[in-house]
Amino acid sequence: MVAAGVLMAAMGVILVVRLATRSSVLVVGVYGIALILCGVVIELSRNGRTRLGSWLLVLGLAAAFGMDWFVLP
Repeated sequence: MVAAGVLMAAMGVILVVRLATRSSVLVVGVYGIALILCGVVIELSRNGRTRLGSWLLVLGLAAAFGMDWFVLP
């Protein structure tokens, strides 16, 4: 739960930095989905699904960073 909270704050900072360099709806979409994913992981952890939340967090954030690197201009 702590890791998801820290990563949620980091995603917010990265979103602000990315929007400062290039404003795009895709940037907001990719990092918005990553922020929502962190919130879902926090709820899963609160409900006792920590292992599922951990896998979801790792795979989801890897997909978000991959989309940032490959898809975003």
